Amino acid sequence: MSQGPILELRGINKSFGPVQVLHDVAFSVHPGEVTALVGDNGAGKSTLVKCIGGIHPIDSGEYLFEGERVHVNGPRDAAELGVEIVYQDLALCDNLDIVQNMFLGRERKSGLVLDEDTMEEMAAKTLAGLSVRTVKSLRQHVSSLSGGQRQTVAIAKAVLWNSKVVILDEPTAALGVAQTAQVLELVRRLADKGLAVVLISHNMNDVFAVSDRIAALYLGRMAAQVKASEVTHSQVVELITSGRSGELGIGNGIGAAS
Repeated sequence: MSQGPILELRGINKSFGPVQVLHDVAFSVHPGEVTALVGDNGAGKSTLVKCIGGIHPIDSGEYLFEGERVHVNGPRDAAELGVEIVYQDLALCDNLDIVQNMFLGRERKSGLVLDEDTMEEMAAKTLAGLSVRTVKSLRQHVSSLSGGQRQTVAIAKAVLWNSKVVILDEPTAALGVAQTAQVLELVRRLADKGLAVVLISHNMNDVFAVSDRIAALYLGRMAAQVKASEVTHSQVVELITSGRSGELGIGNGIGAAS
């Protein structure tokens, strides 16, 4: 377990026209840990993540990275900090192979020519570092991969660039039992390697299988952020559905950042 958060948000507000989506949200993630971000549909999870990733500008509040206040004005700023997001659609190109997908938009060149050997070597090293052995060839087209393999490639693409915070949006959605287990093992390995991982999921079994902390959003407010070991499934569901937990004595924006 880490001592201080690598990414911390304080008092984040975000509106779209007259509709305020995020209300004074506080959120923190720690290196070497998996933080599950949970909440019902419309709770504000996607908006919060897009604010972290620089897609949506923050209306007010503080964004701190490694203890320093920073200004994230776009996805490039977030990437330069070391924040990578793997969205649910994965953003992979079926007609390209694994290496081409991992370096898409960030190709390595030797003069005017693509440095295919270096890119393949870096891709292989990244996958090996994550103990990924389910891919037969790095030159397979992504269209030939299973759902779990595609998710693995998307995650490897995110960590290829010395990222420090990796946000995964529903990484096990639509996966079978075996593939889900493989992806969750990979999520846990990312944290064990020292990265801060944010897991967005509706699946409480997945959340409790790999998470160190759980942050529950309710109607755009952070109901609570607690250690996973200190809450039960039913208490988290209560936070998600009502914004409070009577048993925990927390909720409705009070929070409990353990």
